[in-house]
Amino acid sequence: MSDDLFDGAAARSAIAKKAADARWSGEKTLPRAVYGSADAPLKIGRIDLPCYVLDDERRVLTASGVQFGMAIAQGGSMKKGLSRLELFTSGKIISPFVSSDLRERVQNPILFRTPANGKAYGYEAEVLVELCEAVLEARQAGKLQAQQMPIAQQCEILMRGFARVGIVALVDEATGYERVRKRGELHQILEAYIAKELMPWSKRFPDSFYEEMFRLHSWPYDPKSVARPGVVGKYTNKYIYEALPDGVLEELKAKNPDNKRRNHQYLTEDVGHPHLQRQITATTTLMRASDTWPAFKKLFAAAQSRSRQE
Repeated sequence: MSDDLFDGAAARSAIAKKAADARWSGEKTLPRAVYGSADAPLKIGRIDLPCYVLDDERRVLTASGVQFGMAIAQGGSMKKGLSRLELFTSGKIISPFVSSDLRERVQNPILFRTPANGKAYGYEAEVLVELCEAVLEARQAGKLQAQQMPIAQQCEILMRGFARVGIVALVDEATGYERVRKRGELHQILEAYIAKELMPWSKRFPDSFYEEMFRLHSWPYDPKSVARPGVVGKYTNKYIYEALPDGVLEELKAKNPDNKRRNHQYLTEDVGHPHLQRQITATTTLMRASDTWPAFKKLFAAAQSRSRQE
């Protein structure tokens, strides 16, 4: 199947003109997709967005994927030299909500080689987010025509999906790039979570967390005692710290090999601790909703599965 990314003869003509004008100079130096496949698109609900990671680490969505994803009509009139997406963003209704920078990026899609060695056009993933924002701003301002409302509805679906985990993370997951992400990128994540200096101790785990755990195991609970079964530490790692981003627990173990300190003392105040508190609250809620420890484990596994799917 062709890697053409704009539909119709007029759209193909627009691509051909861009290619001719640029003479496709330096074809051998075109960025190449090193991760991603046409068979493994990014899925947002029922919307499929073909995506790739290029050898210069740009995350891109195919130009046709952006167009289809926004539900922009495939038929209708075209202007010579303009792709369907360019025509849409330059229209008098949407253009006031499109920045000059975004308009320039839409007019200059990235030419790259696919893993199958074909040529394709695409846009950095953030372009789709900004286009959706422009459409939703136009709707909010009451400027959209009736026939453009389905585009706004599609953009709303996309934005809700993006808001859950972020477009870059979604592309990394869909292409498999997250499994081989450079240590430098992982280090940036760890740096956001792990404090460079030991934080002063303060109580992070509420009594309710332990009280619910003890209840589910039928252990006697004394809120005044700090003595706990040894397995409590194992449970804390499994259901709290392992739910933080990949690598955080391993880094905590490296910094605190003898458990002389509390792991949370090594988390940053602005990123690590808020995430920790959210996980404690969510886990405590699941324990409170359970009658037995196996029932809690089942609820926890289901919640983790839904989180990964989102």
